[in-house]
Amino acid sequence: MSDYLIGIDLGTASSKGVLARPDGTIVATATRAHGVSYPRPGWAEVDADAVWWADVVAISRELTAAAAGGRIAGVCVSGVGPCLLLCDDQVRPLRPAILYGIDMRATAEIDELTRRYGADEIVARGGSALSSQAVGPKLLWVRRHEPQVWQRATRWYNSSSFVVARLTGEYVLDQHTASQCDPLYDVSARRWHPEWAADVAPGLRFPELLWPGQVAGTVTGDAAARTGLPAGTPVCAGTVDAWAEAFSAGVRRPGDLMLMYGSTMFFVQVLSAPRTHPLLWTTAGVEPGSYTLAAGMSTSGLLTEWVQRLTGGVPYEQLLAEAEAVPPGADGLLLLPYFAGERTPIFDPAARGVIAGLSLRHGRGHLFRAVYEGIGYGIRQIVDLLDSAGGPAGRIVAVGGGARAGLWTQVVSDITGREQHLPAETIGASYGDALLAAIGTGLVPPDTDWSRVARTVTPDRSRAELYDRLFAGYGTLYPATRDVVHDLAAVQGQPPG
Repeated sequence: MSDYLIGIDLGTASSKGVLARPDGTIVATATRAHGVSYPRPGWAEVDADAVWWADVVAISRELTAAAAGGRIAGVCVSGVGPCLLLCDDQVRPLRPAILYGIDMRATAEIDELTRRYGADEIVARGGSALSSQAVGPKLLWVRRHEPQVWQRATRWYNSSSFVVARLTGEYVLDQHTASQCDPLYDVSARRWHPEWAADVAPGLRFPELLWPGQVAGTVTGDAAARTGLPAGTPVCAGTVDAWAEAFSAGVRRPGDLMLMYGSTMFFVQVLSAPRTHPLLWTTAGVEPGSYTLAAGMSTSGLLTEWVQRLTGGVPYEQLLAEAEAVPPGADGLLLLPYFAGERTPIFDPAARGVIAGLSLRHGRGHLFRAVYEGIGYGIRQIVDLLDSAGGPAGRIVAVGGGARAGLWTQVVSDITGREQHLPAETIGASYGDALLAAIGTGLVPPDTDWSRVARTVTPDRSRAELYDRLFAGYGTLYPATRDVVHDLAAVQGQPPG
């Protein structure tokens, strides 16, 4: 009887699953599209039952059927995060899940907790300054603004840990996700910070901490009936999707850096030892004892969708062809990609998009290329920060759906002057989940790596002078427009941070 591993990832715009053999061979895949709710400016939520759990049920049934009687040897689930989902003892959600850094509702709580504990002490103990990415301020926001929810809540989950609880009945959270739940976690001690946790979330029980590949429990009879997964199947703890994707791409050695081209842009660099920087996130890694530096932009692929909507639903391939026909620099068009605020490096929820240099000769191809280039300048800022904090990246691996867009990765290499390696297997986080399940259940050795490079994108040095000039302009555009866009954000209903 053949052994199979199931990996499932709960992304921002869809959930994806993979059925793989212990040697990494992909047998089947499954996808379910879903949406995110934006009930107010700066808010982003998901119905955990109707989206996360429903997707896992559907994907599990599809992939289990594809195993055709083979043994499901292990399951692992990753997902967007860190998120905040408050539940009762029966793992019933009490409100929609509050998403990661794209949800910026807790600006007042960020400021309050930073004053209370001290900015330097928070970074020293937790590895990261408080921002919209942090869970602690969102917990405090619910306490303040939804006391009826808080009174009923006994547990809190991330996307992946919620699914683990539904599958196994176990209340656990992986070390990496916990390390993003600032200021609740001590990154050096690798445990919850008891005083701050009790202060921010009094009365809430905190989950047991495991490494992402550790087995959290086994599929219960009830979960088996719902998902089709065999009762007793081991389920690993899982982690945040970006780290599972980095793991899938072989970003595991100190100096390795992953660029994840998705709805948002995410960066993960592996460290040899913990290092902190006030504009970056220091976190626990995927493998036991490891650390990473991370950063995130609030919008990337979402902007390409915005251009497509703005231009009346023109096919993506046509927009791409028009952008490729536009010369580097988009004929003097410069774009700040802060359409949903920004995380790294400015951490400003009230930042907004800016398009500078528009003229009557610019068309949609210029705008589409300017989006790619604006994101590229933001990437360059962050890669420079990572170099200064963690040491120069020895190897950059580009993953995510956007990495398959040849123009986008070429633009980024041209702007940054860095090579990018594209893996042969582009399924992403769910593939990393399957590998974690294979390692966690002992089917393969811990150093097993399923990744291989299919293509390397090299920078066109002839474009360096132009892009250096425009990058300098990009760096001045946000400070020059900050006060104006903050006022506009207030008009839109999002108070300046």
